[in-house]
Amino acid sequence: MADGDVAAALAGSFLGGLPAELIERLLATGDRIDYPAGSTLYRERSTPRAVLVVRGLLRVYMSSPEGRQVTVRYARARDVLGIAVLVAGPADVGVQTLAECTIFRIDAGLLTTAARADSRVGWALAEELSRRLYENLQQTAVNAFGTVRQRVASHLLDLASTQQGPRGELVARVSQQDLADSVGSVREVVARVLREFRLAGLVATSADKVHILDPTGLHDQTWNPDDA
Repeated sequence: MADGDVAAALAGSFLGGLPAELIERLLATGDRIDYPAGSTLYRERSTPRAVLVVRGLLRVYMSSPEGRQVTVRYARARDVLGIAVLVAGPADVGVQTLAECTIFRIDAGLLTTAARADSRVGWALAEELSRRLYENLQQTAVNAFGTVRQRVASHLLDLASTQQGPRGELVARVSQQDLADSVGSVREVVARVLREFRLAGLVATSADKVHILDPTGLHDQTWNPDDA
């Protein structure tokens, strides 16, 4: 059963545009689950499922045979994960919580059955898949052409999430020089960006380490930062 937070998150997501009767059934049949930071919600090729993010920040990533990882999406409150796998089947991705998260598990069978029977629901899912495609294209553009501030924020989140400790702490173990090399800049510029992040309460730094204090706030810097 859903509570007020779940209902508000659903209303603010693309699911809020579905027929009212279907929304009521989704709220009645779903489950709210809390996860600590560092939890794995989905592993490669797992059974398809869909979830609504009520609060927190999650990372969707792919892994190479050698164990390297690349982030393909971040998800936050009011985002829905899993629509693509409901349509196309299991995917070679994992989903990891970067902060304490609350998710609402959606009845996948109910949603897919409704999509096949009601063109309004099917079109809503198609629009959501289109938004996710454009978001992935934008993330690719940020990785290739983003400002130094954007690239530093994104790289810190990627590094810290692959090194996340058992208690969920996010620490990127990297020197300023290595960070500058990774984002295609110079140490002096990266040091200025890190100082600005510290003053904003997003990170704390120590010798060759960057502790991420506010992962959601740092993620904001990958999309709408000031020029750097």
